[in-house]
Amino acid sequence: MAYAFVFPGQGVQEVGMGKDFYGEFSVSREIFLRADEALGFPLSKVVFEGPEDELTKTEYAQPAILTVSIAAFEALKAISEDLSPSFVAGHSLGEYTALVASEALELEDGVRLVNIRGKLMQQAVPLGVGAMAAIIGLNKEIVEELCQFVSTAECLCEPVNYNSPQQIVVSGHAEAVKRVAELAKERGARRALMLNVSAPFHSRLMRPVAEGLAEAFKSCEWRRPKWPVVANVNAKPLESVEEIQDALLLQSYNPVLWTQSVDFMKTAGVDAFLEIGPGNVLAGLIKKIAKDVKVYSLDCSDKLKEALDFIGGAKVE
Repeated sequence: MAYAFVFPGQGVQEVGMGKDFYGEFSVSREIFLRADEALGFPLSKVVFEGPEDELTKTEYAQPAILTVSIAAFEALKAISEDLSPSFVAGHSLGEYTALVASEALELEDGVRLVNIRGKLMQQAVPLGVGAMAAIIGLNKEIVEELCQFVSTAECLCEPVNYNSPQQIVVSGHAEAVKRVAELAKERGARRALMLNVSAPFHSRLMRPVAEGLAEAFKSCEWRRPKWPVVANVNAKPLESVEEIQDALLLQSYNPVLWTQSVDFMKTAGVDAFLEIGPGNVLAGLIKKIAKDVKVYSLDCSDKLKEALDFIGGAKVE
């Protein structure tokens, strides 16, 4: 069986996540301690104790989810004889987690980068100017058509997350996003939900994020990944440092091609996806994209044996 590891993006954060891995596995505990030291503040305290409104802030949520996901991944490595995914991938923020898991980035560089990324994303557009909405029940052609119809040079809305064939997130100026949501309902969308986010992520309004990240990349140590990383920006595997950096910069202000990424991995022979990290959002999306593949979510330590059984790894006695 060919399998892939996938890592979740922002929005899955929850106070207390990862505490079981921290308590049960020294390798997981070490990940939290390293993240705290790299960031210069007690991230683990925010993760385990909250408050929730603090953990939800982009600059904390991003390194928190990366840290918890890698803590779970290290626990899996600790009890497995061998891990050999065909690919690794992540949704938005999760792409950075995938790069840490594949050893293209050290954990310390990863958490610092996504902490900076979170701050840059928040600073790129003043509060209230941008918005995002999830359109459910319309195909991508209709959503793209609505965005083009509404957008002007001064007020834009564009598809930014192709999450599944029937779930597309749009982003841009608040006025344009609200108009697309209204028109989507008129065109028969099952739901058109304005999202509770602080910025228009992945839209062209986020272009300043790439400039700040390019500078931050200079202080990181980069390596070729151990396993191919499927990029959000083009749904193709990245294997060189140059490709990785370019893809991450483009990712900040271009759509997340999640549907296309899952389709690529399936076409390449992957028939099982193991989601590693908080929640099971990606598992749900993958089932809607490719109904005949196997999916499992490793989001707590109780699921480690099942996760290893799922990928055909070593059995936990």
